[in-house]
Amino acid sequence: MPGNRAAVVTGHSRGLGAAIAAELLARDVRVLGLARNENPELAQRHGSALTQLRLDLADLATVTLWLESDALTRFLGECDLALLINNAGLLQPLAPLEKQEPADVVRAISVNVGAVLALSAAFVAATDDVAERRILHISSGAGRKAYAGWSVYCASKAALDHHARAVATDRTERLRISAVAPGVIDTYMQDLIRASNANDVPDRQRFEDMWREGRLQNPTDVARSLADFVLSDGFGSEPVSELRRVTA
Repeated sequence: MPGNRAAVVTGHSRGLGAAIAAELLARDVRVLGLARNENPELAQRHGSALTQLRLDLADLATVTLWLESDALTRFLGECDLALLINNAGLLQPLAPLEKQEPADVVRAISVNVGAVLALSAAFVAATDDVAERRILHISSGAGRKAYAGWSVYCASKAALDHHARAVATDRTERLRISAVAPGVIDTYMQDLIRASNANDVPDRQRFEDMWREGRLQNPTDVARSLADFVLSDGFGSEPVSELRRVTA
């Protein structure tokens, strides 16, 4: 898919987000990375093809002010294909309801849901003259299966799935959307699970076993498959899917 292509990637400073940004940049897709911290390695390798903005997606007041500016329009307005990769997410609080700190709940929902939905709306408004727009929500199997101690994360990912379903029914012109569960990946989130209290997170042993047995996916491999998918002709044919199925 040649042409002037640009992508907004949230949480690009590490983990899967960094791998997605790197993969898109390697395919000549300009990237605007949004995260609390910059990624100096990506900047060194890709120069002006990467634009970075330090933005705490939990700070919805600041996020709103930025979205109300013309920054997205200036970055995306001249491209032929505009992508939004909603990757940033918080796993914590990892605890049953009675142990959850309200501040942690608010922060997680702000990042995992509030910022995603607001950014998606602003993205579509900023790309009204762009030939094709695509939104990829990085979802999770936790949005489709309940895990004890994961109620906030599960609920937030389920929200993204249903957002994609509802937006797909809007039939917005030149817009494709899909919420994709990428599988279990060797990232910081897995570190948090292994460090959690087994009494609060009964499934912890399962993820420890996967890590010990080398069954966690490499972020670079997952990013390659996600890039293949979001740039493919079939992207958006289903609003909710699993990466292993759409790339099989």
